[in-house]
Amino acid sequence: MRTRLKSRSLRALIAACALAVTGLIVPATPALAADEAITVDFATTAGSPTYRASGWIYGMTENGSGPADHFLRDVKFRYMRAGGAQLASPGGWVSGAYERRWNSTLAQARRTIALGGQFILLPHDLWGADGYPISRFPGDNGDWTDYDNFMTRLINDVRAAGITVQWDLWNEPNITLFWNRPQSQYFELWRRGYQRIRAAFPDQLIVGPSCACVPSTSHAFWNQYLDFVRANNVVPDIVSWHSLPGDPVANVSAANTTLNSRGIQHPRPYQINEYGATNEQNPGDGSWYIARLERAGADGLRANWAGGASLHNDLANLLIRNSAGQHLPRGEWWVYRFYASQTGQIVSVTPSASYDAFATKANGSAKVLVGGGRTTGNLAVNLQRLDTTGGIVQNNQVRAIVQRVPNNAGGAVQGPVTIQNSVVTLSGNAVTLNLPNTAVDDALTVTLVPPSDGGFTSVAVAQHSQQCLDNANLSTGDGNVQQQFYCEGGDQQLWNFRPVSGVAGTYTLVNQQSGKCLDVSGVSTADGAPVHQWTCLNGAQNQQFTLRRVTYGGNDAHDYQLVARHSGKCVDVSAVSTAPRAPVLQWTCNPVGQGGPLNQTWRIWGR
Repeated sequence: MRTRLKSRSLRALIAACALAVTGLIVPATPALAADEAITVDFATTAGSPTYRASGWIYGMTENGSGPADHFLRDVKFRYMRAGGAQLASPGGWVSGAYERRWNSTLAQARRTIALGGQFILLPHDLWGADGYPISRFPGDNGDWTDYDNFMTRLINDVRAAGITVQWDLWNEPNITLFWNRPQSQYFELWRRGYQRIRAAFPDQLIVGPSCACVPSTSHAFWNQYLDFVRANNVVPDIVSWHSLPGDPVANVSAANTTLNSRGIQHPRPYQINEYGATNEQNPGDGSWYIARLERAGADGLRANWAGGASLHNDLANLLIRNSAGQHLPRGEWWVYRFYASQTGQIVSVTPSASYDAFATKANGSAKVLVGGGRTTGNLAVNLQRLDTTGGIVQNNQVRAIVQRVPNNAGGAVQGPVTIQNSVVTLSGNAVTLNLPNTAVDDALTVTLVPPSDGGFTSVAVAQHSQQCLDNANLSTGDGNVQQQFYCEGGDQQLWNFRPVSGVAGTYTLVNQQSGKCLDVSGVSTADGAPVHQWTCLNGAQNQQFTLRRVTYGGNDAHDYQLVARHSGKCVDVSAVSTAPRAPVLQWTCNPVGQGGPLNQTWRIWGR
């Protein structure tokens, strides 16, 4: 077992100091037991998933064009929060450099809306209060003229753009990094800003206070803010705060207590619009926050600890760039992708001290995303009332596929790794899966399908180049020659391996993006025949590939040759090329014990 304390980053430390000054004691993370258990009850449901945790602060390029759409769509992106921070630093209104920040904000807002997300506007960054030591704040010396002019410009720009946004009036006003003036001056800013926005856009939502704090009956700023907004009739539409770190479930309970005691209505979900401290941005902690946000019923935006140009890129560090500038997913991005695949109905989970999970059931499958990030050891996942699932149980059995989402020390991750794939027998409509959690930063997922379903989904990574088998140019046409390309996680690199009946270890490979099959052109048996995609044909042996394990020293358990059934030849990257977009063809197979070249060895992580 290994346990780890959750330390705070610099900004979180500032917030912690503020908490200490006000008398709130933040307990240390306790030592945790090695072996724990969680329970999933499929009979108890709670509506459909809304992917409320899939948001973040910044992460698009300055002009809003990157990263590529699929990185956002594949995770069912919901929120972006931005306002041009750190552009032209010092920048913003206070430095006479408002336009660049506004232009970037508008570009990112339009792309967010086009992708189906909601945009949360940050006026403090447009003002210039992004951590840079600015010379003036709104209302200095009792003069609000400059702030009124700023708000007039911003309101006019939003109106001219024709966009609907949420207005987060000032970020973290309880710490001097963002508000280096008396608290009373901030409260007056809130009152003025609120009234201007409400008059200009009656139907647009106002968010606040977005403090570097969590709700508490003893936190001075939190309680004084609530008293002020109630007394002045300027209560935000959405109450917000930051958990850096924190527990959304405990936070929501405390928020309910403090708002309810004042008679403040809060019909909309709370918004934890920065969650995850720097050392919590990994698959294990990310999964835990997703589960806790879902349990709490709060919307969440993942924090972004990047700076400068990197702040406006990389999807809040969910992505990393290689030497060619290509975005590649980190492990936590794959967590959000699995989360986005959870459809149907949310089902009940009983957490343990260290672990929580988000679980769903749909016709033909059920999925469990397990979050930890605090300890290692054995985890028992008790799956109950499987009789209430649809199309999964056959002859009192289900197939359980367990995958690990690696952190890989924060580097690029090619895909989830299957660690168990077995048919299990139920007892009393229940079964317990024992999962080894060997790495504190990794996440675990469970997918349940019918026992007769022997297929799986995976990337296929050429071992000589570490690039993925890829449907070139996202084509849907027959005859499109396949290629290798950087492993960037899109559907064009995900292959659904469907078992060929009666032929052991042999599959058709259906591309998830195009829906077409991997195919040796013209049923050729010749070396060099192109491997392309084609409409799937029943019984076509040039679309059937046997997974043949390699045996040379140093291979991974997921390493295979893909052997075309009709020809007995291997799927091969042409000329052992390591160049992206090198074509894929068939060629006489190397001996399975031959350790090179490796352009015929494919790492099938999902096998």
